[in-house]
Amino acid sequence: MAEAKKEKTFEENLVELESIVKELEAGVDLDKAIAKYSDAMKLAKSCSDKLNNATEKVNQILKENGVLEDFELEE
Repeated sequence: MAEAKKEKTFEENLVELESIVKELEAGVDLDKAIAKYSDAMKLAKSCSDKLNNATEKVNQILKENGVLEDFELEE
């Protein structure tokens, strides 16, 4: 039976992205650099999407009736 592919966490993606950056900084051949850059861009997009999703969740609060509403700062 095929196992469902588990989505990596933000932290796992970030560690992998940092590893790719270090590898590219150390110098690799052009073909490998292009492949690594492509992988890095996918990881960066995934991290960005996760951060945007987290930001949206943080900007909402749970009201007493259980309804999520946008957070508004009262002055």
